[in-house]
Amino acid sequence: MLEINIPDVVDEVRTIFERYERALLSNDVQTLTELFWEGPLTVRYGVGENLYGSDQITAFRRNRKTGSFDRTLSNTVITTFGRDFATANTEYRRVGHDRPGRESKTLVRTPDGWRIVAAHVSLLGVTV
Repeated sequence: MLEINIPDVVDEVRTIFERYERALLSNDVQTLTELFWEGPLTVRYGVGENLYGSDQITAFRRNRKTGSFDRTLSNTVITTFGRDFATANTEYRRVGHDRPGRESKTLVRTPDGWRIVAAHVSLLGVTV
């Protein structure tokens, strides 16, 4: 039977989630790169970009001009499935921006630790 939200596994994933958030706010490209799984099957859909593979994600991070910024998180939900698979979802509001956003990550435990294998970032109120 698959165990959902084993407390110590939730704590591990929350630690990675918080580490990623600190790296994002300070534009720590090295940590952001490290936390994504290295390979061609990693996916990150952003507000204005679709990135396929860790090479594209790393290039995006290195070329990004955003720099450091502040935001507040709300309604964060971390769910673990067994000991090796998890999702982390949150809503956010960037300081100085009027539209709220949302972010999701899919994480897998690898021999190198927890890694993000898929991520999605979007802003509410954006129509296509």
